[in-house]
Amino acid sequence: MAQGMLRERVPPAGIGALLAQNQPDGFDCPGCAWPDRAHASTFEFCENGAKAVAAEATSRRVTAAFFAAPDHTVTELLRQSDHELEHHGRLTQPMVYDPASDRYVPVSWDDAFALVARELHALDDPDQAAFYTSGRASNEAAFLYQLFARAYGTNNFPDCSNMCHEATSRGLPPVVGAGKGTVTLDDFEHADAILIFGQNPATNHPRMLGELRACAKRGATIVSINPLRERGLERFADPQAMGEMLTGGSTHIATLFIQPRLGGDLALLKGVAKRLLEMDDAAALEGAHRLLDLDFIAAHTAFFDAFAADLRGEAWDVLVAEAGVPYAQIAQLAGIYARSERVIATWGMGITQHKHAVATIQMLSNLMLMRGNIGRPGAGLCPVRGHSNVQGDRTVGIEEQPTAAFLDRLRRVYGFEPPRHHGHDVVATIAAMEQGKVKVFIGLGGNFAVATPDTPRTFAALRSCALTVQIITKLNRSALVHGRAALILPTLGRTEIDLQQGVAQGVTVEDSMSMVHVSYGRNAPASPELLSEVAIVSRMAEATLGAGEGQGRDGLPWPAWRGDYALIRDEIEKVFDDFHDYNQRIAVPGGFHLTVAPRHRTWHTASGKAQFAVHAVPRDTPISRARQQHGERLLVMMTTRSHDQYNTTIYALDDRYRGVFGMRRVIFIHADDIAMLGMRAGDWVDVKSVWDDGVERRADGFMLVAYDIPRGCVAAYYPETNALVPLASVADGAGTPTSKSIPVLLFPGRMPEGGGR
Repeated sequence: MAQGMLRERVPPAGIGALLAQNQPDGFDCPGCAWPDRAHASTFEFCENGAKAVAAEATSRRVTAAFFAAPDHTVTELLRQSDHELEHHGRLTQPMVYDPASDRYVPVSWDDAFALVARELHALDDPDQAAFYTSGRASNEAAFLYQLFARAYGTNNFPDCSNMCHEATSRGLPPVVGAGKGTVTLDDFEHADAILIFGQNPATNHPRMLGELRACAKRGATIVSINPLRERGLERFADPQAMGEMLTGGSTHIATLFIQPRLGGDLALLKGVAKRLLEMDDAAALEGAHRLLDLDFIAAHTAFFDAFAADLRGEAWDVLVAEAGVPYAQIAQLAGIYARSERVIATWGMGITQHKHAVATIQMLSNLMLMRGNIGRPGAGLCPVRGHSNVQGDRTVGIEEQPTAAFLDRLRRVYGFEPPRHHGHDVVATIAAMEQGKVKVFIGLGGNFAVATPDTPRTFAALRSCALTVQIITKLNRSALVHGRAALILPTLGRTEIDLQQGVAQGVTVEDSMSMVHVSYGRNAPASPELLSEVAIVSRMAEATLGAGEGQGRDGLPWPAWRGDYALIRDEIEKVFDDFHDYNQRIAVPGGFHLTVAPRHRTWHTASGKAQFAVHAVPRDTPISRARQQHGERLLVMMTTRSHDQYNTTIYALDDRYRGVFGMRRVIFIHADDIAMLGMRAGDWVDVKSVWDDGVERRADGFMLVAYDIPRGCVAAYYPETNALVPLASVADGAGTPTSKSIPVLLFPGRMPEGGGR
């Protein structure tokens, strides 16, 4: 943590701001979406949260002089790594691309907004624009953003959720009636077992380890189900536990590690459900205590008989082979589940970024329903989302597939008819840009060019646009992979004081457990020329649509809203009933919990009950077909983060939990697969993905690192390997890129310039 502060040259005030992080009267962590305890301690931040604050509070600045430097044309800057771009520091003023000099040059805010309005007005159809949202955007900014775009006339809302938990958002509503988790932090205090699927909390949600440590110390069983055996789930030394810090002690976390092969989770879960059913059948024959919650199943669920029949008909050899897990381990996991009265199941992108992710999530729901582990204390579904407000953005309308009820409410409140047809998600947006059907791209935060799959195609698609706009705090590659016209609009960070009309404004966010709370920045802005996200969105809208004091597309009061964010929350309250008394409830320390109906055993499904879903284990897949062609040399790759990384932001080049230092271009691979390839650990390889569209996708110059991962599986960091993910390879029913199951071949290569950095 100290190294990060020194690296970013954070001034003393910025360091002191850490004490306000995740506090009731401070700012919400700009990193992950793990919730805060109501009884906040003095130090409510983790190592990665401190890195995020340091990155935002850095004293380094990217000014007009930076872009005017001889070696800082866009072409030259593109040669720098993402790590190098990150460490140039904070952007300070709006910039516009000058094609004559291949540089960004200063532009006034008024001229920048006028350019956006001109380009939007020049389009033949509002659907030729796309409005991307990152999970950093607050509820207030996101609500105004969707209102602007819908008043303009489109539902094209690609957002970061499309690339991570979209399978959760699409998979859960048909079976339990809501696309959110059903637990709160309090439930962790009562759980007997916690099943962690496809997740590495030590790197991605470090504060979650504090909860897991408390669970482990009181005797709860914790099981890690993940192809990679992650050290952070073996033992954990809590930096807030003085005894462990003084003695060098730690706490054992997971009691069992199960390592399915990549894409094997559906078969594993179906196997656990089948074994549980067999155990219950045996108990029924013996007159023993039943393992299924028959009362719950009868009162609260539908289609159990069809599900049970499908389980009984499934062959064990298929389940074991497709899961890549021995029968004994499947039975062991089923035994733990059967013995535990209250179970929480958590999952991350190790579950969601597969072709059959929706089916896998619904199978996990099936398993939890079998024993009534949804809608009671100490039990439930817990999808752990990544960026701090990705869930909140969806709640307030960032949704390319809006419901008719939501659109009806917008019409009643604002007096205009919003577009009714569905818009583009991330993958569809890239395809539409390629085809010339999307010509203006506006990004509210994030790093779209680098976060997305099929990197060369994404780059070409962005470059084909008439205008690209990046609303960002720091220089990133998306600002350099631009359209014919391009704007950089620098914005305040969440740690910074947001003054409007002389009054400090707070913004709200929703965490992974549906808690909504207010966040007030503490640091002085990095530049006096910065505008807040709310101000940027509202001024774009005003320049494009006009403003007024009434209703209709051209009569919305954008200036009033940006002058007082409480007025925006009043508007959110008008559109969404769950936000009643919004301003009053966020005044309470810790905020308030949005209603998640299945938590209360209310099921907004077609049947009015929780629904069991039948899914066959897929055997004819792109991976199986590729393996038939290439044999055992065909490997399946997952992309992952390093420890010194958050999403596409590269803080440093180390991954200490996995023993990697000073480099990122590595392939984690089983030692036996290294031998099968006739290679040795430390050799350099080039990687090619296998797909049936005739396009060569490759990423060159990676070093082999022997690691505890199932045979036939490999792992590598993203975004370096995003080029290997075909644009068409997405989750069925969700459109999420399948970044955790990419068929690849490895070939002898050589060390790249820079030694794999």
